[in-house]
Amino acid sequence: MYSFMGGGLFCAIVGNILLVVSTATDYWMQYRLSGNYAHQGLWRYCMSNKCYMQTDSIAYWNATRAFMILSGMSCFAGIIAGIMSFAHFSSFERFNRSFAAGIMFFVSTFFVLLGMAIYTGVTINFLGKRFGDWRFSWSYILGWVAMLMTFFAGIFYICAYRMCECRRGTGPR
Repeated sequence: MYSFMGGGLFCAIVGNILLVVSTATDYWMQYRLSGNYAHQGLWRYCMSNKCYMQTDSIAYWNATRAFMILSGMSCFAGIIAGIMSFAHFSSFERFNRSFAAGIMFFVSTFFVLLGMAIYTGVTINFLGKRFGDWRFSWSYILGWVAMLMTFFAGIFYICAYRMCECRRGTGPR
């Protein structure tokens, strides 16, 4: 049980770090514009070694930003519940922190999946046609890796919960 929780906590911490880095950096997409390389993220775009804030309130950027922030927050809440699940004291007999941590990691996975899917769909259908020579970059890839890490953290914590439930059911009555 502790091995699953330790593995889940490791995946969650790495996933949360990747979520923060992915959301904060500005290398989601790289493209060539007027012969110069440019790149953009959720908050800024950079051309000719000068970066500018994205002041346009475009719905897909706002949705991607919101889902990535919600994902990071729910992953952080899952990490707190995951750390607390190592302690056996509980004022609630029917509340299992391993289960709560697993659910929070699955919620985080869902939010990052929504954010990445929105960004991918709009980028391919709109921006990809606007810029001829473009590609997704490392910040974008870190977002997908973070999604996998939070998903596996949820799997590990649900497995720990199931092991705890199996042990609880085999005890004397």
